[in-house]
Amino acid sequence: MIVGGGWGVVRVRRVSDDPLHHVAGLPGVADAVQRARESVDALRGHRVLRRYAERVSAESALRGARASAALAGADVPLDVLRRTVAAGGRFPEPEDDVVQGTLRVAGEIGPLTGVWSRAPLQALARLHSLAAAHQVSDDELGRPAPAAATRLAALSQLLTAPTTAPALVVAAVAHAEIETSGAFAVGAGRVARAAYRLTIVARGLDPLALSVPEVGHVELGRAAYDDALAGYRDGGPDGVAAWVVHCAEATVLGAREGVAVCESVQRG
Repeated sequence: MIVGGGWGVVRVRRVSDDPLHHVAGLPGVADAVQRARESVDALRGHRVLRRYAERVSAESALRGARASAALAGADVPLDVLRRTVAAGGRFPEPEDDVVQGTLRVAGEIGPLTGVWSRAPLQALARLHSLAAAHQVSDDELGRPAPAAATRLAALSQLLTAPTTAPALVVAAVAHAEIETSGAFAVGAGRVARAAYRLTIVARGLDPLALSVPEVGHVELGRAAYDDALAGYRDGGPDGVAAWVVHCAEATVLGAREGVAVCESVQRG
């Protein structure tokens, strides 16, 4: 049978097979995943985390929200974002709804980690309700398009099944499936990026949410992001591999951003 949507190129002969293991074995994936793992591990060993892990995690969430909103077209400078959030203010329209929704999503990563592990579709509904509030009608919030139902159900089954694949591979596939499935007309990218972060937290790659992979995507560029997603959707096994490698590169850069946060906290 063929499992999944955009990565349906991975053909599984038995239901008991591990399709994500097949993705992890595609050319270039293992080396990229290892580089990302080493970068995140180095971040997790930073000495400032012995006292200030919560502060670093909170700043990572803020920077991640800013970057995710920027990828969605609402590019607010970090210092402006921080001051506005602290003052309880709002941002210029139409960017305000995007930024506020992305901040709400960032604040829900911790509470949703357990839900994501056992009931991914429930978590997706919650993430979309937060991300797209005031941008779509209330009856559309948290409700994927019917045409995407089968694909999301397959993703949910995949995410709750045992796999030997590294957390980053699982996260990359979840991210791409959500963003390319057509499930959400508004907010799909922000939900997908939150799902990536949830996965690397829940599966132990970055359990304290210290890295900022969203910043990595911004640094690699929106064009590269879009091209990698298109490759996942249309490019066969090579496209799937290239997308996972792209996510690994974003995670390396996101770990570097996490180190910068640690050093900023250390300087006071």
